[in-house]
Amino acid sequence: MVILGIDPGIATVGFGVIETDGCRQRFIRCGAITTPAHVSLSARLFQIYNDLTELIKMFKPDAVAVEELFFNTNITTGISVAHGRGVILLAGEMSGVPMFEYTPLQVKQAITGYGRADKRQMMEMVRRLLNLKEAAKPDDASDALAIAICHARFAGSLLNINGGNEECSTI
Repeated sequence: MVILGIDPGIATVGFGVIETDGCRQRFIRCGAITTPAHVSLSARLFQIYNDLTELIKMFKPDAVAVEELFFNTNITTGISVAHGRGVILLAGEMSGVPMFEYTPLQVKQAITGYGRADKRQMMEMVRRLLNLKEAAKPDDASDALAIAICHARFAGSLLNINGGNEECSTI
């Protein structure tokens, strides 16, 4: 299964592509879609849509995993990111690829086992899990890989097989 993980944004949208056999994940590629600050919001959204559509065509993922929106203080930034996230969801849906969404807490829990892990801990665990020589850059790309790994772990769990109808051996 090929998974495209997306860390939403407006200036920078991180992406990470992995392959999983259900037990292990293998790094394929990561990077960022960047948009210039001096252009209109609509032009930035259009670029994100086009670039993400190209990534989907290029890697042919079986699933796209996107981080849910979370912001604390700057509502203006949060609204812009929400616009970008909407375009990302649209691009995936228009491409016919199943879309999955995870909260930052779920991603941190899946990667480190601790829902309050900091950025440094997350980057190091992503590096180790994918057997990379160094942490993925930019940070948004590392975050996107974490989201993809989170989906790989959820998609392969006993509780998710057959829509969650399988009995778990620990129950």
